[in-house]
Amino acid sequence: MADFSMSRSTTINAPTDRVHGLVDDFRQWPQWSPWEGLDPAMERTYSGPASGVGSRYHWSGNKKAGEGEMEIIESIPARVAVDLTFLKPFKARNLTTFDLEQAGNGHTRVVWTMSGKRGLVMMLAGRLMFDRAIGKDFDKGLASLKAAAESR
Repeated sequence: MADFSMSRSTTINAPTDRVHGLVDDFRQWPQWSPWEGLDPAMERTYSGPASGVGSRYHWSGNKKAGEGEMEIIESIPARVAVDLTFLKPFKARNLTTFDLEQAGNGHTRVVWTMSGKRGLVMMLAGRLMFDRAIGKDFDKGLASLKAAAESR
């Protein structure tokens, strides 16, 4: 097993609390998550509190969307941390964090990171495909998060 970490960042012309609200509530994710549109018929289940620590989200969709669940395990103004478990098409458990930093003049710098461990096969595939694909997805998601936060 090898450790991995993938990060992307952007600066959003919106206050930190507005950005935090979009990340801290799984019901807001369809506005910006790059994976929400992979299956228009995707089944979603929310449980626990509406937002913050203990909030849970389970999804099940087509082959592109797969199946998995997330739980917010930390939520403070400067950070939201999510325990992410993939069930299909492969099993994996990763930590996803959103670090939010006030960047002055009402701007927020967002750093989105996914980290975890991967086996030999995923380590090789990761270097060839996964890292590039996730990086592109993170860039797309951050652009959508920026648009959603700035339009409010």
